[in-house]
Amino acid sequence: MARYTQESRERVRDAIDFAELVGARTELKRAGQNRLQGLCPFHEERTPSFGIDPVEKLYHCFGCGAGGDVFSFVMETEGLDFGAALESLAERAGVELERESEDPRDAAKRVRRERLLALLERTAAYYVRVLWEGGEAAGAREYLLARGLDEATLREFRVGYSPSRWDRVLMASRKAGYSEEELLAAGLSSRSRDGSGRLFDRFRGRIMFPLADERGRVLGFGARALGSGQQPKYLNTSDGEVFHKGRMVYGADLARAAAAKAGRVVLVEGYTDVIALRQAGVPEAVCSMGTALTTQQVDALARLAPRVLFCQDPDAAGQKAIGRGLEGLAEHNADRRTGTKVDFRIVRLPAGQDPADVVQASGADAMRRLLDGAIPVPHFEVERALEGDLTGTDARDAALSLAAESIAPLGPSVLRSELVKLVSDRLNVPSTLVESVIADPARRRRAAQAAETAAAAAAERRRRAPATGSDDGPAPWDDAPVVHEDPGPEEGFRGPNGAHKVLDRREQTERAFLSYCLALPAEGEQRLGDADLEQLFAAPMTRRAAEYLRGRLRTPAADLPPGDEALARLVAELVIRAGQLEATPAKLELEALQLDLSRLDRLIAGARVSGGEGMRELATQRQVVLDAIRHRLN
Repeated sequence: MARYTQESRERVRDAIDFAELVGARTELKRAGQNRLQGLCPFHEERTPSFGIDPVEKLYHCFGCGAGGDVFSFVMETEGLDFGAALESLAERAGVELERESEDPRDAAKRVRRERLLALLERTAAYYVRVLWEGGEAAGAREYLLARGLDEATLREFRVGYSPSRWDRVLMASRKAGYSEEELLAAGLSSRSRDGSGRLFDRFRGRIMFPLADERGRVLGFGARALGSGQQPKYLNTSDGEVFHKGRMVYGADLARAAAAKAGRVVLVEGYTDVIALRQAGVPEAVCSMGTALTTQQVDALARLAPRVLFCQDPDAAGQKAIGRGLEGLAEHNADRRTGTKVDFRIVRLPAGQDPADVVQASGADAMRRLLDGAIPVPHFEVERALEGDLTGTDARDAALSLAAESIAPLGPSVLRSELVKLVSDRLNVPSTLVESVIADPARRRRAAQAAETAAAAAAERRRRAPATGSDDGPAPWDDAPVVHEDPGPEEGFRGPNGAHKVLDRREQTERAFLSYCLALPAEGEQRLGDADLEQLFAAPMTRRAAEYLRGRLRTPAADLPPGDEALARLVAELVIRAGQLEATPAKLELEALQLDLSRLDRLIAGARVSGGEGMRELATQRQVVLDAIRHRLN
């Protein structure tokens, strides 16, 4: 794997405005000379426990334990590895990266990928020019503008048009030096099936929607037909070297900053829905790229914001789409390796309307009201259980059992109480009956199985019925139409497995000492330089931090080794703590005495186990240190 030089990494670190970078995710306020604080972007909280050092470009949350340097922040918020985070920041800062020597095979792969991305990028730009300048694209322009979409927003999404002639992209790309094999690998050309092996443009006579990754790099295209006889209605780039449909979230590159600030992302079905919502003042809109949310797509949504508003038509197809989306959500939230759990909420659209229709017919304010009225998933499931004909006793019993199945996983809460009341009122039964059914898992399971059987039968009936499609429904794929509570700054931190760990008193002392060394670097350098770190620090991670910080107290983030997230997290925590301290040499001396007392306690414990040799001398030393501590405290 290619590596970039340390000098390159430092140029990127120096060039980035860390306050601006983090400020796109959470509002920051001054909380000291070298410290800004705000609500943590990694977990929900009401009182700020998240802080950054804008000079050293380090961050730490005393609530959930998240922390690290500028590269860690991008890795965590955007789901990138170190190399991709470095490249993203370098691109943002306009810094050219220099590579260390790399394996020739890795270098060849990198160069090939860069060429394919450049080919896709130039093709996207070509399609945009054709849409707005080509006579053949007049019908496409008319269609898009009739949907209420303006040119500025369409250009922002780089929407274009592919000419109907079979070889426009092919010939232009050949002329630019690209091979036939590269055109096939990028998904821009197809090979004739008549035995001639002739290449032709895959996309012809279609509205083109570039499909970009979170960094805005074009990986493929979604193409919508205009003619009534043009099939399929949607044609998209096939999975290949650079494009993977299961990872794509359309519009994520443009929605990222807005979603971080809003704390939510709006998930819709169609490309034009995303564009219409951005134009209407809802820039945090994206759409999933297939029939069901994959876990990778849910992960991508979670990186954008902790809350996802799922917009769906309340008809049968919309209900089915929500069900598929919830499956992906449940898988993500059940995976302990994932970070932020996603709060999924359902937006009920007017029957037969998509978000673009709502904006065009009723205005942006109407759409925003629908978004603000999004309901939690359990509320949606209870509402769904209570739909239909509830006049018969059997139907009401079945509805009661199904609604209870959705309420049962909820703990005591206002939401649970509201849903019990909703079921009681809608079915005209006592709330005690609702609670009794919630407490009867066997009855709930029987009702759920009966509902699944009925749903399967209904799906089979729909499958046999003639298919109909909406104007801008879910994009099909390829040729098939498819639709750390903070226990206190000195008490806990987030461990490597994500669980909150309570620090013992000794480790608290070690971290406090290092924080004071950072706050007073002149005195701290002398103390760390003179110390026997192996003896002084018992906790391996704190000892590693002390070894790293020796000689670096004035520039603690400058030489953090790439990929060592644990060290970056701890150094960031110590720097942020140091920024909160009213440090004086006397307080540093007190922390040093506390650390020495801890060292002597360990030695005494070891001497006791080995037979007591040297305990008297150690006890005398301990008393001297203890007296010094008491004297300073008094």
